[in-house]
Amino acid sequence: MLLHVRGGPTVIDLHTHSLMSDGELLPSELVRRAVTIAYRAIAITDHTDHSNYDCIIPRIVSVCERLSASYPIRALPGTEITHVHPADISDLAKEARSLGAQIIIVHGETIVEPVTPGTNHAALLADIDILAHPGLITQEDAALAAERGIFLEVSARKGHSLTNGHVVSVARRCGARLLLNTDSHSPDDLITKEQARRIAEGAGMSSEEIDGMIRNAEVLSGIIDGS
Repeated sequence: MLLHVRGGPTVIDLHTHSLMSDGELLPSELVRRAVTIAYRAIAITDHTDHSNYDCIIPRIVSVCERLSASYPIRALPGTEITHVHPADISDLAKEARSLGAQIIIVHGETIVEPVTPGTNHAALLADIDILAHPGLITQEDAALAAERGIFLEVSARKGHSLTNGHVVSVARRCGARLLLNTDSHSPDDLITKEQARRIAEGAGMSSEEIDGMIRNAEVLSGIIDGS
């Protein structure tokens, strides 16, 4: 989520990709570009399944440590478990966590890709942090997200954003917490706090709800203590 805090504009974006999967930039350039547009925290969450998680996650952990030490930004190592069969999501999430992934995302049932039905539900039973672009998520699953403290994503990405209004509406009814992320794959996908606010408003969120989403991002990124 992109936000404004004391000391000037600040950006928190917890879903991005580097060329370690299908993004265009090295992690170093992705973070450098984020710094120049006032990001305070960024999670690098490259796509993984059982073929590559053990290669990608340790490298992202290592580079995030270096980048966080070098720049005024918190670079968080993560992963997006992508098109993994629902039966295998929980075990892979455990493996990702054991390798140091701090932000674990599951690629939800977006309406613009053939994601296996049942992915949303299986993800919400696993040890994850964010269910990305969950598409036409059911009220039952949104309630499960609320119960388990898993964040549902409002997406800035073309295509995935088509169901933002539905996600916000269902989350509101069930008390599920929301985050706004870019799902960036290229430099042009990174957005400003003004753009983020317009996307949230376009999804039907009130100013108070946007402020709550800001706090969610602060807590999950470790910028503030959520206790």
